[in-house]
Amino acid sequence: MNLLSAENLSHSFGDKWLFKEISIGLNLGDKVALIGTNGTGKTTLLSFLAGREQPDSGVVSVRKGTRIGYLEQSPAFDGGLSVMDVVFADDNVIARIVKEYEKALTGNDESLLTSTLDAMHRHKAWDFESKAKEVLGRLGIHDVQTLFGQLSGGQKKRVALAKILLEEPDLLILDEPTNHLDLSTIEWLEGYLNTANTTFITVTHDRYFLDKVCNLTVELEGGNLYTYKGNYAYFLEKKAERENIESAEIDKARNLMRKELEWIRRQPKARGTKAKYRVDAFEDLKDKAGQRKYDDKIDLNVRSSRLGSKIIELQSVGKRYGEKELIHNFLYTFRKGDRIGIVGQNGTGKTTLLQMITGNLRPDNGQVVRGDTVKFGYYTQSELEYKEGQRVSDMVREQAEVVRLGTGQTVTVSQYLQAFLFPPGKQHDYVEKLSGGEKRRLQLLLMLMSEPNFLILDEPTNDLDITSLNVLEEFLLNFPGCLLIVSHDRYFLDRLVDHLFVFEGDGRIKDFPGNYTDYRNWLEESANATGELKTSRQAPAARKQEPAEEPKRKASFKEKKEFETLEQEIADLEGRKSELLSFMEKGGDHVQLLEWSQQLEEVSELISAKELRWLELSEIM
Repeated sequence: MNLLSAENLSHSFGDKWLFKEISIGLNLGDKVALIGTNGTGKTTLLSFLAGREQPDSGVVSVRKGTRIGYLEQSPAFDGGLSVMDVVFADDNVIARIVKEYEKALTGNDESLLTSTLDAMHRHKAWDFESKAKEVLGRLGIHDVQTLFGQLSGGQKKRVALAKILLEEPDLLILDEPTNHLDLSTIEWLEGYLNTANTTFITVTHDRYFLDKVCNLTVELEGGNLYTYKGNYAYFLEKKAERENIESAEIDKARNLMRKELEWIRRQPKARGTKAKYRVDAFEDLKDKAGQRKYDDKIDLNVRSSRLGSKIIELQSVGKRYGEKELIHNFLYTFRKGDRIGIVGQNGTGKTTLLQMITGNLRPDNGQVVRGDTVKFGYYTQSELEYKEGQRVSDMVREQAEVVRLGTGQTVTVSQYLQAFLFPPGKQHDYVEKLSGGEKRRLQLLLMLMSEPNFLILDEPTNDLDITSLNVLEEFLLNFPGCLLIVSHDRYFLDRLVDHLFVFEGDGRIKDFPGNYTDYRNWLEESANATGELKTSRQAPAARKQEPAEEPKRKASFKEKKEFETLEQEIADLEGRKSELLSFMEKGGDHVQLLEWSQQLEEVSELISAKELRWLELSEIM
């Protein structure tokens, strides 16, 4: 069943065409990955599909009754609303029904109560508030009364994502949904989207995410759309085949054009008598032969400063904010060639550790001892700083007129900008006109020009396209200095790091030997061996021996008996809940309806409490 069709869409910015006469259709169950380099128009296309903006030409048609949920890169809501008020906004059908139901209860409006009870039952809205808190909690938002305007950019994005998921639209349009999510939350989102009837189109750079949840890949390249009926791995295979065919066709066209050019130039005075179809064919041939196949690879062979034997020592460093301890007496000595990934839930102190290492933040206790030769290259989550009216090339020339490569050669600023996918025309653009990904790429270029020997990358994959990521990975694989990466991109971590700092919460940091997939496999093996998944267990063969943890306590006799009876109690309460819903569906007088409604709320709260207790006991058991 077709939910959305876009036909012959064309759009330009000034004299530059983003795309011309492209078409795409989305059917029920399609899970589409939209891929393309920064600046090709992916976000613009999603905006057209969502109906937020209009193309220069073309039509977007949506099947009648289809509800669309659109996650923008930078969601905007009233900053004075609480998180829960944003989720309960009037454009959410279920939330609106819940509000009307509560209004009917408060105002003793019998007719409104009757109609809203029917709507509550049809839309299964009884547990909406608890479900909203659950989804927000999974996305790392726990204080639902916090004002939206007080949230960070990443938190705002997560609230917007929760709102859209709770609305359960027929079609999801998601622009970078994995940005600002920690690894466990991304894995949860994969499971959420992997249901059979979920339909979505997404732009994301997370290659594992694309591989696991998408069944259709659409590439936006050179103003055209190319569709591949498979996941990201299938796309890579078929794209290589397509490019080989296109390259062969261009070479063939160029050889043929040489012959045609000789013919077309003969007897110029008699050109009007030449076969018109052959002259027309020559013009088409010239267009084909004139195509250029660009190599998108960036040669990031930059020079790095010499790194001495003494690098950085973390001597029992600790940091807390109020009563919350982020880092507890952490010890580590960096060695040459260290390639460390940092993972953990948002808010556990990952960026705080980076700030202490670089000297931007003092620890509450302990010391950070840095070697004299250490030269940091710190790639942060902050926005690129630039002057109004500043051009790309001028900004780079402020740092250096030439760039020294690791081979000892030098290249001009213009040549180096081209290596970073800034062609000559783009080099004279104003910085404020660059896309988000292009600004991040420029920020990376400037940082590498400083010849660092200790690279710290805080979420480097945000906003970078996959092409840029592939080349950045190739450079980092050959980087001779130390590497410290905070990232939620599992593919990126797997390629580049050989051990992890795992932030477990409550100040604990574990040094795990291996990459992220090794860590996940270890967790699963531990769960199979012990019957539970406990992330804080001591990892085998870690470099630093941390203090042994207390042995897991056994369940008491009373707890065992409580656990046995909880399942039956929950089942009985579910039965009572179904019974009350049945009474309310059949109807009754105002007093009965009010009484049943109150009982239903009490039963629902009891079920939630007992389910939570059951989960607590199951961990002990």
